[in-house]
Amino acid sequence: MKLFKFLAAASVAATTAAFILPGKPEISLVSSHTIDSLGACQGASFLDGKVYLYGDREVGMVREFSQKGDSLHYTGKEIRLTVDGKDVINHPTGIAKHGKLPVFMGNSIRLNAEGTLWRAVIYQVDWNGMLKTGSLDGNLISTIEDDACIQGTRPEYVEYNGKWLVATADYGDKRNEVRLYDPSVLQKADKTSAPGVLVKKFSCGPWVQNLHWIPEKGVLVLIQNQIEGRRWRFTFVDLKKSLEKGEQVVLNSVDIDKADELEGFTFTGTSSKGIAVTSSRKSNVHQVHVNW
Repeated sequence: MKLFKFLAAASVAATTAAFILPGKPEISLVSSHTIDSLGACQGASFLDGKVYLYGDREVGMVREFSQKGDSLHYTGKEIRLTVDGKDVINHPTGIAKHGKLPVFMGNSIRLNAEGTLWRAVIYQVDWNGMLKTGSLDGNLISTIEDDACIQGTRPEYVEYNGKWLVATADYGDKRNEVRLYDPSVLQKADKTSAPGVLVKKFSCGPWVQNLHWIPEKGVLVLIQNQIEGRRWRFTFVDLKKSLEKGEQVVLNSVDIDKADELEGFTFTGTSSKGIAVTSSRKSNVHQVHVNW
């Protein structure tokens, strides 16, 4: 792997790049940093030029960061995922946002120590309203039980055959799937097993913590653990071929020699520089470089 050295910082700058067709991507860890007040960080999203890190502090929450040079700066905006002060999205797992389409957030709740019982919920939210008020009060549009899941939910918008759909995946070591839901049907449903919600699916590997879509390459990144709750794995799959075959078609799978729990990943304006996050209290935010 080709390791690129950057100044130590909590983020990377967004740049433009000339994109090429998917090859065999390699990923390198560049630097590691600590960002506090997230609880156990559960994911990262790059939305409208800002980085959002979300976690399960005393309540589920999202914090907004701007990129300045090679660092992340907290803007002072925090969303507490509560209604009337009550914790609602207590374990946020995924933010699906694209253009003017409905915005969805996931909540994955383990109901027993063995991990055989889960409650997975997808919430349709008013994202701009949440940013203004700092909570779910008045901004929780609908609640959808993701009963089509096997273990947990982690929504992310992807494009397939010219249509934007909400992808999600399971966490576990048996019968794992990536499923695609129709957002126009999903927003009106009370459960994902309702007719017309599920569009396509394919089987995938175990321990998927989150998903990240790379539209200019047609590649879906499965953000995974190598074993349950430990060690890092990034699996780059060809979405179209995977859906056509019914099982993941892997371009490359990259394991990083880190022992903690990888939770999320996002590119930050270019498909070569990104941020990976873990649930650790220290060294929980990492700069990475992807070489295509």
